[in-house]
Amino acid sequence: MLMMNDYRRGWALRYLREAKAELAAAQKTPYMAPSLVFEALRKAQAAIYYSLGEPTFIAAIVHETLYTKQFVEDPILRFLIEIERSIQQISQKPRSDSEIVMKQVADLVQLASEIVELLTGESVKLTG
Repeated sequence: MLMMNDYRRGWALRYLREAKAELAAAQKTPYMAPSLVFEALRKAQAAIYYSLGEPTFIAAIVHETLYTKQFVEDPILRFLIEIERSIQQISQKPRSDSEIVMKQVADLVQLASEIVELLTGESVKLTG
């Protein structure tokens, strides 16, 4: 039995759906792609945070670990730190090589999707 309340499950799934929608919109509207891929990445991150626990608490752990440059053995925390680093890089260079950025974000959204779907037991598909 998965230990997640309906509130967190609902927000995790909502953010994941929105991340996928933002990514799809970025692929269709290149002139808006930089802001849309950034939002997709942020929403994928939020989906993971909600599926793991209290987002504020998880974000504090990630930021503290990132800024103190501690060695991280835990693979989940390492992954969360890599997402945060990706967000920071994309926010600093939003218009750099859009194809590469789009691919990186698509991969991260897919990984987030797999994590959220594993933890919630529900699959998220885009409709329309």
